[in-house]
Amino acid sequence: MHPATTKGVTVSKRFLCSIDAVTSGQALRVDLPDGASLAVYNLGNTYYASDNLCTHGDASLAEGEIDGDSIVCPFHGGSFDIKTGAPVAPPCIVPLRTYPVSTEGDNLYAEFE
Repeated sequence: MHPATTKGVTVSKRFLCSIDAVTSGQALRVDLPDGASLAVYNLGNTYYASDNLCTHGDASLAEGEIDGDSIVCPFHGGSFDIKTGAPVAPPCIVPLRTYPVSTEGDNLYAEFE
């Protein structure tokens, strides 16, 4: 994908996975070629993406459980709002970085600045 410039900010889209790879109510770990690891979430066929690692510890959020609109860290039970990345329950206090997700055909893409 080619980067686009909007209001002086360059945005690039990166392929995440096919829509079918993320079941409703589940999360999927996606490792990008540059080494970044994202968690992709399907909340009622609306898709979200965040950094995969918990900001409190070295845990894969894609291995956590979705509780409503929150992802619960599998290591210590803290949680984050999937839509915003905001911490919801301690011990998490540092927000997750989130990425807009778009669909093109049967594929999901994350937008990076």
